Amino acid sequence: MKRFFQLVLLVLVLVAVAMISALTAMRLAIHGRQARVPKVVGMSVAEARKAAAGAGLLLDREGGFYSRDLAEGRVLSQAPAAGTLVRRGWHVRVAESLGPQRAAVPDLLKQSERAAEINITRRGLDVGTVAVAHIPDQPPDQVVAQSPPPNAQGVASPKINLLVTSPAETAALIMASLTGRTLTDASKAIQDAGLRLAVVNTVPAPGLPVGTVLKQSPGAGQKVTPGTAVTLEVAQ
Repeated sequence: MKRFFQLVLLVLVLVAVAMISALTAMRLAIHGRQARVPKVVGMSVAEARKAAAGAGLLLDREGGFYSRDLAEGRVLSQAPAAGTLVRRGWHVRVAESLGPQRAAVPDLLKQSERAAEINITRRGLDVGTVAVAHIPDQPPDQVVAQSPPPNAQGVASPKINLLVTSPAETAALIMASLTGRTLTDASKAIQDAGLRLAVVNTVPAPGLPVGTVLKQSPGAGQKVTPGTAVTLEVAQ
């Protein structure tokens, strides 16, 4: 019996040693796959890329911003922050300083979208978000607002956002029910709604007056637009 307990104790010790060894190896393996993000703010983009690669990380340049304090071509900001522990192969995102604002923001109001885009790129600026909306009493394809405004100073980004007018959206109509009406009444209703009568099919319908509308396409309740062709089936 004593021999048995000694064997059990030995097995437990060996299991404990194996578990400790496995945990230690796992911790070392995990630690080997981690890297600490270096500080790259203030470096040139090339220097920052080299520093990131030395830590087993990748560098992504995500835009540029004007800065009065940092020379052009230097890293203005980074994410994750310096000292953060991440997995090896992680992407470090940086923004590059464009130096002080040099290009004047042009006046793009009342220009077409295409003309405004050309004007922006010719000045070394970037087209930002272009929003399109219908504005009553304004001609289509015309810039009615921009951000930053014309001749703005101290802007942060070289991107200019535009609001461009669009033609009025075609109004949607709800198709009326024409079944049971006479062909004459249905034709007038179609015309008054701005639709057009395309086809009239006649089918035998004993007991119903000649010309009574039996079926229609589009069906009642469907959305249609002005000029939509309507097909009717009437009694003969």
